[in-house]
Amino acid sequence: MSGAEGVKRPILASKVFLYVTEFVSGMAVMAAELGAQRLLAPYFSSSQIVWTIIIGTIMIALALGAVFGGRWADRDPDPDRMYMRVLVAAVWIALIPLVGKYIVMLVSGALIVTVSTNFLTIAAFVCCMVIFVPPLFLLGTVTPALNKFATDSLEDNASVVGRLSACNTVGSILGTFLPTFVTIPAVGTFVTFLVFSGLLLALPVTYFLSAQVHRVACAVSVVVFAASAVCSPLTGFAFWMDKRTLAYEGESMYNYLQVQDMPDRTILSTNVLFGVQSVTMKSNEPTGMYYDVALAAPAIAEHADSALILGMGTGTYARALRKYSPGTTVTGVEIDSKITQLANTYFDEPADIGVAIYDGRAWLAASHERFDVIMVDAYQDITIPFQMSSKEFFALVHEHLNDGGVMVVNMNMISDGEGSINEALTDTIASVFGESNLVTADVPHTTNRELFALKRGSASSPSIRQRIAAMRAGNTALDRAVDQVDPVFEPVHVGRRPVVLTDDKAPVEVLGMRAIDGIIAEQAGPYRQILRDEGIGGLLREVR
Repeated sequence: MSGAEGVKRPILASKVFLYVTEFVSGMAVMAAELGAQRLLAPYFSSSQIVWTIIIGTIMIALALGAVFGGRWADRDPDPDRMYMRVLVAAVWIALIPLVGKYIVMLVSGALIVTVSTNFLTIAAFVCCMVIFVPPLFLLGTVTPALNKFATDSLEDNASVVGRLSACNTVGSILGTFLPTFVTIPAVGTFVTFLVFSGLLLALPVTYFLSAQVHRVACAVSVVVFAASAVCSPLTGFAFWMDKRTLAYEGESMYNYLQVQDMPDRTILSTNVLFGVQSVTMKSNEPTGMYYDVALAAPAIAEHADSALILGMGTGTYARALRKYSPGTTVTGVEIDSKITQLANTYFDEPADIGVAIYDGRAWLAASHERFDVIMVDAYQDITIPFQMSSKEFFALVHEHLNDGGVMVVNMNMISDGEGSINEALTDTIASVFGESNLVTADVPHTTNRELFALKRGSASSPSIRQRIAAMRAGNTALDRAVDQVDPVFEPVHVGRRPVVLTDDKAPVEVLGMRAIDGIIAEQAGPYRQILRDEGIGGLLREVR
């Protein structure tokens, strides 16, 4: 006897449609999960912490959906109800490109004045719960219901379950690979949501129209889908920015990217709302960013004949070297080929500088070249990737430096004290280069700090302090450029119990989130005080 005792629909007679439903729902779940990461990245980063929140909340939704879906199928074995849930889930996912970003902003605005610690973690979790849990809970009900409807008897129950599981798995595989390698790089996150929600929507629409029921619901769903498809591209991710300065907005396999063409400069931002990855000035003025301070690296080095940039971006540091140290041969490594393409289109990147499209550490491991200067500026949103923050990585950099060469690391967050990201990075680098061979310099008016590490050839070689003194007394174009910025170099002091990051244990994202929390708390402090003193009315008056 068929499990679908409640309603007999001709389209389900061969069970093929049930297997197609399982395949497409599995594909849609994974596509929504990958889309969730891209939707949240501009606000909360694409770190492992955010990935964990996304995966965890979606697994909760699917688990609850499986429990309730099984109960509902046993209580009322009506496939119409299941396909209505699929219809609602498809429409919900289709609306995410249109309204999802505004929900993120509302949640963030509410939490930033009420949450004092772990803001990014809590805000990302709440956004996932509000935006993604409802539709994925509904999709979680599909598998147990399909088991009920596809099973004719206990004799073939295991075979049916196995076929359904295989369909779901194959769909999930395609839902994983297609967004990452095809749809997101080609047409973006918004269209990716629409593509997979459209495929999902086709199932209940086909089912109900074949049975000539719920035609109004089908028509309304198609209209909502079409409205979202038309309106979503008009807003874009960067809806908070002046469209007059937004020269480019798009996505690559690795990043959400935006280029702003401003009166005095062109900048590239990746993933995070508050980050600037690269900049090109439209005059001879310095950038005012960490690139200016990092010019001290070739000035301190014994020679400046060659430089390697790990995290080339659009070539900001390469352009500075070309301008102030024209004799330096520059090699760049950049993992994101789309950024390199943008450098050629929107930024004045020197065409004769070779850029390898590769992971920085993997490139070092495969190379036998040595350099006088190595800049480490590879970032995954808010932190240096863990594989480029460990003792093993910095040992690899040390091997690729010539004697008298200098490594400069952009540590980004000015966060001091025990347990800070800067302390951990400094302790780790000191374990390789030696404490006495390190100095730091904070970048004025920013949250950046640059760390300089000298590879001293022998005990009789000039120390890093002596090299700095020689630079101060020099009169080359490079020396004058550094003198114009006038960085304040501070010696490094390693604590009694240094924190050394290794390939096995490098919690840089947790430490980076802690630093971000500190910055957010400092910026949001006045608004929290207004909320406490004057309530929501006073806060609304302040932000208007």
